[in-house]
Amino acid sequence: MAATLDLRTDIRDFLRSRRARITPEMAGLPARGGRRRVEGLRREEVALLAGVSVEYYVRIERGSLAGTSAGVLHALAAALQLSAAERDHLVHLARQAGAPAGRRDVTPPPTVRPALQEMLDAMTGAPALIRNGRHDVLATNRLGRALYSPVLADESRPPNTARFVYLNPSEAETFFVEYDQVGRNVAATLRMEVGRHPDDEQLLDLVGELCTRSQLFRQRWASHDVRLHGYGSKRVNHPAVGRLDLNFESMDLPTDPGLHVNVYTAPAGSPTADALARLASWDTPETSTRELHALSG
Repeated sequence: MAATLDLRTDIRDFLRSRRARITPEMAGLPARGGRRRVEGLRREEVALLAGVSVEYYVRIERGSLAGTSAGVLHALAAALQLSAAERDHLVHLARQAGAPAGRRDVTPPPTVRPALQEMLDAMTGAPALIRNGRHDVLATNRLGRALYSPVLADESRPPNTARFVYLNPSEAETFFVEYDQVGRNVAATLRMEVGRHPDDEQLLDLVGELCTRSQLFRQRWASHDVRLHGYGSKRVNHPAVGRLDLNFESMDLPTDPGLHVNVYTAPAGSPTADALARLASWDTPETSTRELHALSG
């Protein structure tokens, strides 16, 4: 089932959800007596904080972002205390709203150049993979294939982390120690990607499939949370070597728009580094993903 994007509705729900979480006290406004009929700020309070008329803000929140200046977007972001990811998302929504019909920003399905695979293969000491904004895993090095063997065991091609997380929850909860946070991050980055590429049919098909088949994803999608790719830590329970506490860096490839490189590392001499060394010794070109998944330490 394909999802469809109603841009005006998306803008409206995003701004309303951000407004609802800011209290007058958080915004530095005087608290007035009496029971408030709305959760968070009123529209007129947002307009006051952003320095625009109430009528103008109401029009914006109803989904009319076309023609909104960068200054007004910046003021709205400050008034609503948006994060860097949320500011970026608002800008992309405004850009899509102002794009001529049929001329929206669409990125063709990316492919992995041979030189990029060679780069991955040269990285022998750390798991690494290349994925796109839909969370399709498009290429790995040998250690990356070994690390992500539970995800790659799915017969669908290309393997997709979002499908693994939401459509194979039992396996995903076993593999990802912080399953709840991983799920939230996946939904938030997909929401960010839809804001950037609302005409990506494969992306919309994926969102539609997840909304249809996963109640948890529907709930997360309705939150309108967004997130940028970046860096952090990831803890997994690997079927072959057990607990791994990894650091990761997610880097965009400017020459290949839409592709991201993820590299996972561990401090030298740490139990995780030792476990990765064991994992590398077990992974050979002849070892299949399913065989590796079945290994026990």
